[in-house]
Amino acid sequence: MLTKPQDFPAATLLDGITLTVLSSDDADRLAAAYRRNRDHLAPWEPVRPDAFFTAKGQQAVIDAKLALHQADSEVPMILSEAGRIIGTVTLTGIVRGPFLSANLGYWIDAACTGRGVGTAAVAAVIDTARETLGLHRVQAATLLHNAASQRILAKSGFERIGLAPQYLKIAGQWQDHLLFQRIL
Repeated sequence: MLTKPQDFPAATLLDGITLTVLSSDDADRLAAAYRRNRDHLAPWEPVRPDAFFTAKGQQAVIDAKLALHQADSEVPMILSEAGRIIGTVTLTGIVRGPFLSANLGYWIDAACTGRGVGTAAVAAVIDTARETLGLHRVQAATLLHNAASQRILAKSGFERIGLAPQYLKIAGQWQDHLLFQRIL
């Protein structure tokens, strides 16, 4: 099932926030969002080089993500409010065949946390995973102390399935993660 950006129409979530597939035209806005949230995201993400926070750096990231999208192995989406990017939600590692699974990743702008944006975005992407992509399962991982993300996953019907020691190199260190899944 090959998917194209046009298979994912824009969705309005709440309070005028839209969820759309990432576009090659989003580099400037995405770089601005990452610069605005650099300190907010630092404890939860890999160490990023300074070039990552530039439009040129984001253009390279976008080009790679859109290539994976065209290959039907990733769906990169952005959240926007009043023309400003306030987060991303991405399905990665999409596997077909008997597995029909993907990984979920997301972040929300520091100024937008606590408003239900993350929960609404995850719910919309889960619907896309089921209805548009025909997936059976979505997995997510959080750092052990990321209670906010764990609440979003719980509200979205995910169940905890285990602990992955030294799962990802986050903030410069290999860190344990809790694993969650949702059967669709």
